[in-house]
Order: sequence, then C-alpha cells, then structure tokens
Amino acid sequence: MARHLITSALPYINGIKHLGNMVGSMLPADVYSRYLRQRGHEVLYICATDEHGTPAELAAKEQGIPVDEFCAQAHNAQKAVYDGFNLAFDYFGRSSSPQNHEITQEIARELKANGFIEERAIRQVYSNTDGRFLPDRYIIGTCPHCGYDKARGDQCENCTRVLDPTDLIDARSAISGSSDLEIRETKHLFLLQSALAGEVEAWVDERADNWPVLASSIARKWLTEGLHDRAITRDLDWGVPVPADTWPDLAAEGKVFYVWFDAPIEYIGATKEWADQDPENRDWRSWWWESEADVHYTEFMGKDNVPFHSVMFPATLLGTRSPWKKVDVIKAFNWLNYYGGKFSTSQRRGVFTHDALEILPADYWRYFMMANAPESDDSSFTWEHFTATVNKDLADTLGNFVNRVLSFSRKRFGDAVPEGGEPGEAEARLGEEIARLLAEYEEQMEAIQFRKAAAALRALWSAGNSYLEEKAPWLEIKTNKEGAALTLRTAMNLIHLYAVVSEPFIPASSAAMRAAFDLRDDTATWVTQEEAKSLTALTPGVPFTVPPVLFAKLTDEDLETYKERFGGSDE
Repeated sequence: MARHLITSALPYINGIKHLGNMVGSMLPADVYSRYLRQRGHEVLYICATDEHGTPAELAAKEQGIPVDEFCAQAHNAQKAVYDGFNLAFDYFGRSSSPQNHEITQEIARELKANGFIEERAIRQVYSNTDGRFLPDRYIIGTCPHCGYDKARGDQCENCTRVLDPTDLIDARSAISGSSDLEIRETKHLFLLQSALAGEVEAWVDERADNWPVLASSIARKWLTEGLHDRAITRDLDWGVPVPADTWPDLAAEGKVFYVWFDAPIEYIGATKEWADQDPENRDWRSWWWESEADVHYTEFMGKDNVPFHSVMFPATLLGTRSPWKKVDVIKAFNWLNYYGGKFSTSQRRGVFTHDALEILPADYWRYFMMANAPESDDSSFTWEHFTATVNKDLADTLGNFVNRVLSFSRKRFGDAVPEGGEPGEAEARLGEEIARLLAEYEEQMEAIQFRKAAAALRALWSAGNSYLEEKAPWLEIKTNKEGAALTLRTAMNLIHLYAVVSEPFIPASSAAMRAAFDLRDDTATWVTQEEAKSLTALTPGVPFTVPPVLFAKLTDEDLETYKERFGGSDE
C-alpha cells in the first residue's frame, strides 16, 4: 500500500472559521484521509494554526494580552472546534513552534547560499508616533476606488482591489491611529523568484495535468504573467526572526520572515513536531526527504491559497537544492458563499463553525458541505438547501432506512439477526447494484471528486430503500415469514455496509450504525466487491439494538429560526 502525506491550508489564528473555510481545506482533507486509511494506506494528515503576521499582533493588542498568549488561547479554541467536527488530524501543530523557526531559518540560509535571497533597500511607511516601520496591514485609510474608510495598506476588504499604502486617503497607523507618517528607506530580504521561474514552470508542467483545472489554471496564469522577486521579511515583533548568524544587521533591526514565507514551511515543521513526540518510532524526514520517501503528497486549499502553494512554496523548496518532497496534487476549491454574499463576522452574517456545532451534530454539516463542495464553481449556502438535503438524504434515505429495518425486525423476530430463507433473484440483483455503486464511489474518491462521491454514496443508500420497497417485508411477513426474515437480514447487512463505507463523510453516525450490531471481531475497514454482492457479513443470530434516531428532520420553524439568527436572506 502507498504512503500518503495530506495537508490542508493552515487556518489563520485570528478568529473561529466559517463553513467556507472548513469546506475549502480541512474537511475534504479529513474525508480523503479517512478513506485512504480505510483502504489500507499509510496516511499522515498534518495541519496547524498559522500564527504569525499583522492580524495576530493587532488582535492581541485589542484584547490587551501578549501575542504569544493570544495565539495559545486561539489555537486551543480552534482545535476544540475541529475536534467537534471529528477532523482526524495525525497532528495539529502551531507555526510559532521552535521546529518551524528552526526549519524556516535553515531554508532561508540555504536559499542565500545558493544565490536566491537578496538584501534590498526599499521605501516604506514609518510612524513617528509608534517609532517603527509599518507593514502594509498596519496602515489603514480610505480606499481611493470605493471610498471604504477601513481599507488596509495591502488590499481593500470591501472592493478587493490590491493597494499600496501610498494609495490610501487619510492614511493612519492601525496601532496608534496616528496620521504622523512618512516614507523612509529600510532594508528587506527578497526571494528571487524571477531567477527560479524556469525551474518552477518546468516543475508545474511535470504535474499540473494531474491537478484539478482550478489549481492548474491559477498556477499557469501566475507563470504566464511572470514571477517577480518578493519581499520575504517584515517589521514585526512576532514571527520567525531573521537569523543573526546570516543577516546580523537585519536581525538587529528585529526583522522577521513574512508569514507567507514561513506558513507553508510549517507543514514540514508540524511533521517534525509530531515526530519529536515519539522520536524512536517517528521519522519526519521519511515524509519530507525525497531520497528517503516514496510518498504521494496531496494539498487541500481554497483558490486564494493556490498561488502560494503552486508557485511560491515550490520556488522556495527548489531554491534550497535540497531534496524536499513537493506536492503531487493540489486540490483547490472555489468559494462557499452565504446566500450569494460573503460570510461576515462583523455583520453577524453566515454560519461559523462553533455556532454550527451548537445547533446540530457535526455529521449534518460534514455531509452537506461535501455533497455540495464548491469544486467546479462558487456555491452558496442557504438554509432552504441545507434543510432539504438533511431531510431527504440523511433523515429519509439513510436514517429512516436504519430505523425501520431494525425496529420492524426487533418487533417481529426479536433482538437478533433473523435467519430466513436463502437469497433469491431480488438479492442477487441488489448485490450486483451495490457492487456497481460501491465501485463508482471508490472511483470518485480516488479521483478526489467529492460531490460525485457523495452522489454515489447517496445512491448506495437509495438502493437499500428500493430493495425494501420492492420486497415490502411488512406485507411479505403475512404470507412468507421466512422471506420477510431474509429481506430484513439482507437489509441489516446493507446497514453494516453503509456503516463501513460512509465513515469518511459521517464518522459519528457510521459508528452508531456499526455499534448497533454485536458482531464479534468486527475489524472490517472496507467492503470488497464480493462482499458487496453477497451481503453476508451479518449472520443469523447476531444480536442487535435499535440506535437512537440518527438524523432528526428539520422543520420550517427551525429553518426560519436559523435564517433570523444567522442573517439568512432570499434577497
């Protein structure tokens, strides 16, 4: 079996994330990781909080606490939410870790040694009141394009136009609010991406055909427009320090690496964090050193992160001349919007992950998001769509099937799988259909096509309902008790199959279905084609219980309550 390294874009430390962040990175990575583990592959799923940069410093200042304390608290809060969503990370680290500092500094040294980092003088905004140079995000003012009065020095959040600090009208410091600003000369480190452009393009050409069109088109667009040298240091108090043994003057000035330089390196750093917990049995280099590793590496992210992962991070690794493992497949996602507009914390608009778990169990959200993942284009969350999906797919198609099969069998045959007669033509047809749909499900999961995989999974559930309607054991029992027992035994085997193969999407519900049967030595991790055709995992006499309702239907009242609370609108 293969070794699979899985990473999802690092959630930024500042604030709890909304559903769009979840569906665009961490959740699909978890679903894919779970599937690969079930198929017997060795999997390492790595993620971490991205803790450096301007917003972390500003958020800590707002709360009146040190930035390291703020990040520690925020990391724990985010991790609690991800645990609530049953995200099965092998390790969830922190980009502020000593391991990431060490590896980031070493990579920077290698880039300098190879001639790919250069020190340059630039002109930058200086705040006389604060006594410091201001990174772009520390400068706020009025956008010259749309008039938004809280635009940042790098981009206007309102109209999304990219800005330079000097573009802002009435510019002021985000720290002190002072407008006593001037332009001064200072020095920063630049990654010479222009010198690496040919290598990056050749690298992209080698593998981008295996990427979704969204990811490959963004990468090639950036390459076509040309790679420009990029500043990789900032004037901040919080970050990976420029190493004094290599750049003593810049280190003395307190320069730190730009967050987008060190954040992707944290994939490696977090792996080392994981390995350092058990160094006798874990080797981080075996996942990241190409000469030692036969690893297939898949990254999951929203489309805004693609340029950094398809161009900048590969350029960084290529420039070291060390055999770092580089990504094989970038699975990118479009935006999930909320009623056609953006999620907004300030406007209390949209569903954020901690609120989602407060009102409904994780599996409701996991299934809906993956069944409607924004893979081909942007998609929009509406409560009407969510309610319809939960009620039809989860409550009616799967949950009701489980409940009525087990409840009816217990009522008529007791608390054990009934024996009944031998399988007939209907069971043979069912077995062929289940095997066909399972193969389709596997094919789509291997292709990392989640909407199509969810459709195949839903079709598997529907096949059970069709069989039950065809055989109608509630009528069959009146004239053919053995036939009804066979039907129910077959349906129970379907429940067990559903429990196994649905686990990547709805792990808690799958565990509940599986726990309904007192099947000793139930170690099945997947279902083979032959097992799908025969449906004999559960033999007569296996005890079972009827689990609580797996999925409660949502009412019109629920829908209106949620729309009002989260700012839902049909407009």
